[in-house]
Amino acid sequence: MTLTASGPATAPVPPPQARSTRRAPRRRWAALVPYAYLAPFFTLFAAFGLFPLLYTAFVSLYRVELQTPGDMEWRGLGNYAALLTDEFFWTALRNTFTIGVLSTVPQLAMALGLAHLLNYKLRGRTFFRTAMLLPYATSVAAATLVFAQLFGRDFGLVNYALSLVGFGPVDWQNGTLASQIAVSSIVVWRWTGYNALIYLAGMQSIPAELYEAAEMDGASRWRQFIHVTLPGLRPTIVFTTVVSTIGATQLFGEPLLFEGSVSGGISHQYQTLGLYLYEQGWGFFHLGRAAAIAWLMFLLILVLVGVNALLLRRRSRKEGRA
Repeated sequence: MTLTASGPATAPVPPPQARSTRRAPRRRWAALVPYAYLAPFFTLFAAFGLFPLLYTAFVSLYRVELQTPGDMEWRGLGNYAALLTDEFFWTALRNTFTIGVLSTVPQLAMALGLAHLLNYKLRGRTFFRTAMLLPYATSVAAATLVFAQLFGRDFGLVNYALSLVGFGPVDWQNGTLASQIAVSSIVVWRWTGYNALIYLAGMQSIPAELYEAAEMDGASRWRQFIHVTLPGLRPTIVFTTVVSTIGATQLFGEPLLFEGSVSGGISHQYQTLGLYLYEQGWGFFHLGRAAAIAWLMFLLILVLVGVNALLLRRRSRKEGRA
């Protein structure tokens, strides 16, 4: 404001068009702020996720040896064709499926039961919930080495317990089914508590009014679990099933450290796809074939996740029609 002879005078007000022109850059910057926050994630994902994935697909089309990674010979789909004719690849695929079933099904069933028990008002619930995460916090190496001692043929505690009930010693490392059960038990021990807490969080999100209505209708706790808890947990169960399936497909540390053999036993009886990939790439130095195995594992995971999604969608459609 300025003083004039006739009195105070106000400064000229800019026209509305000039004010909107000034605000336009601010609005543009405000629109770019969310992308600036997301930029670090996408940068790291592109550098350590997307680029390795695409480069692995590129390498899988060449003959590449670990000793001479610069010498690349074009093979096209030759690495994939060689894998499909390799009996050890099919053995590893079968072992991966078997160990995945032996570890995923008991693991999720036990986790569901434990979560159901912890959902009630028990003394020391905080202690039990914390104890559930202790196996998950234990390193893979430490857990596997301990279980390898427990499943020892001559002096293992498991065989000693079996002898008390009249069973003879089991060769847990050389038997096909026995070794797969032993490896699966490590996975079950490590991940049951983790999945139980996920189920427990899902159970606590179910409205209490549903349980009260079921109780007023005379439903027992078992019927409440079947008709209230399980339907409310369906998205959580699908999530844990997908995550456990992916983990079973990528299983590596437990079978590697169980006996310390990359081949997964004398007759490859518990060699998973992860071990087979490691053996081809860093045991036989065939990086091109190892890259092809990695991409086949990736495609296998996509198929399994797609099948789970398809079954869930079909189940939802049937319920919607009912």
